[in-house]
Amino acid sequence: MKGPLHPLLGACLAVVTLFAGSGVATGATSYIVTNDDALFPFTSVTFLAVGPFGGLTFARDVATVGNGIGGGYFGMKRIVVLNNASQACVFASEALSGDVVGIDVNTLTIGGSAVGSQTDAGTSNGIGLAMNDQYLYASFTDSNTIGTFKVLAGCGLMFVNDVAVIGLEGGIINGMAVRGNMLIATYTDGTIESFDVSNGLPFSNADRQISSGTLRARGATFPNSVDITSDGHYALFGDTSTSMVVEVSDISAGKLTKTRVHSSTASISASNIMLSPDETLLYVVNTQGDSVSVLFFNKTAGTLSDGCTSGPIRGHSTDWSYLAGLALAQPTGNGGGVYVAEFPSGIARVHLKTKGRTCTLQEAVQSPFVDRNSSGLLSIGSFPPRSF
Repeated sequence: MKGPLHPLLGACLAVVTLFAGSGVATGATSYIVTNDDALFPFTSVTFLAVGPFGGLTFARDVATVGNGIGGGYFGMKRIVVLNNASQACVFASEALSGDVVGIDVNTLTIGGSAVGSQTDAGTSNGIGLAMNDQYLYASFTDSNTIGTFKVLAGCGLMFVNDVAVIGLEGGIINGMAVRGNMLIATYTDGTIESFDVSNGLPFSNADRQISSGTLRARGATFPNSVDITSDGHYALFGDTSTSMVVEVSDISAGKLTKTRVHSSTASISASNIMLSPDETLLYVVNTQGDSVSVLFFNKTAGTLSDGCTSGPIRGHSTDWSYLAGLALAQPTGNGGGVYVAEFPSGIARVHLKTKGRTCTLQEAVQSPFVDRNSSGLLSIGSFPPRSF
């Protein structure tokens, strides 16, 4: 399943996350960053400064000139960040315009933008992004293609080529993640697939398969978002489902293996997931429910166990319709909780407390916070980020 559709276009959200970049001053302001996904006249990226107790205040917005479409697949990341010794850049997709824009983190100015081939398009459900130091990969949902872009100096991009992809049962490309030389993608029919990107362009590892969760549920659940451990040993998939389903695949041999399924009736769906910085926890946004969950993760064995689920996030149905993308409250340790996007214009703050193998999640008193520039918020990010 996908996120809410724009009433006219039915579509995607572009979002921006900032990572600490080369040259960024130590002790710089921490931000929660959003892409406001405006249809007209152009969209912008809003920076919300994080206060000492986690409160958010408006700091600045940056006009990106392109246009968004306010909907789309929950699991797609529409923002990626380059952080190396040469430059620090944010790259954000703009589905209506069909482009990817680069922003210099240090100056908060646009460094350039690029489009794919004449047939690459993502106006219906968005353009997802993933990248390494040299290349950016864009998943175009209308054309069902992965475009490869060369990263240039000054946060620019140069289109290289695209490859056609499709799920085993005709599914549309959805979430993506890259670690090392492997890119992993999900599709809307429950297919998962990995690609070798050691030479730049994605080359399938011939491991395309329907996930165990999808087969077990006969299509009632399917992988949406994906995260990969820092050592590239495991891929974790957050499923769209009528319960809470997360799947894990051992990728240490360079290919996807049959997924192991962890399921719970604690809430509904797990379309957005993120590992904690220390990889001891997996944060799960119950996107079709009204809560946030945490699962304990054993990085050595690649196993998940039940943790805790928050109470209902305030304002469901009256102020927001869906919970969506998440950002860590802290870039180190277990993350300390998360900020969560509330469609259409809110951001919830959920605190985490742990003691041994028990935990609690509770929405902050001052939550939610309002993104005054957005009417279609589905994704958020944080600066500084976790290290992987």
